[in-house]
Amino acid sequence: MIKGDTISKVILLCGSPRKKGNTMGILKLCAEEIEKQGVEAEILTLVGQDIRSCIACNKCGASGKCVFNDEVNEIVEKLKEADGFIPAVPVYFGTARGDIMAALQRIGKISRSGDQFLSWMVGGPIAVARRGGQTLTLQEMSMFFIINEMIIPGSTYWNMVFAGEEGSFVDDEEGIQTVKRFSANVAKLINKIK
Repeated sequence: MIKGDTISKVILLCGSPRKKGNTMGILKLCAEEIEKQGVEAEILTLVGQDIRSCIACNKCGASGKCVFNDEVNEIVEKLKEADGFIPAVPVYFGTARGDIMAALQRIGKISRSGDQFLSWMVGGPIAVARRGGQTLTLQEMSMFFIINEMIIPGSTYWNMVFAGEEGSFVDDEEGIQTVKRFSANVAKLINKIK
């Protein structure tokens, strides 16, 4: 939606190490739903990135950037211009992958130590797994949204998709409908707020 001379935008972050994995497939569907609501969507990925954990040096408070010069600073710059944020992650061993949690913690630290660019941003997490761990992953990732004063809209169920082999996400019709509704709700809420 265009308000004034700016177009609303949602950043989707793929936490999978696979370029064409189930998590990326899900985010492409989510991006389509967001764009149907007149909001721009951009998918970023952690593929090939070496994301380090926050060391709580607090230097980001003064500079607005992390001391580690990696993809996180680029994500932060894009988020500062966005209205929404949806990180999605595959669950390989019962909970969220370490690199996306490290990225979220550093992004949150930069925001909270500076201009609080995440405050009132709309979004929420999505978990993709073969069998289990999605609920714990959603709880773990949701803490990032809550502590940063972000708004998480609902859907018809939890934002989880069951998928194992590459491309098998298409078999979870209920999961797909849930995350598509969630993504549309993110865009609809952004449109109402702006």
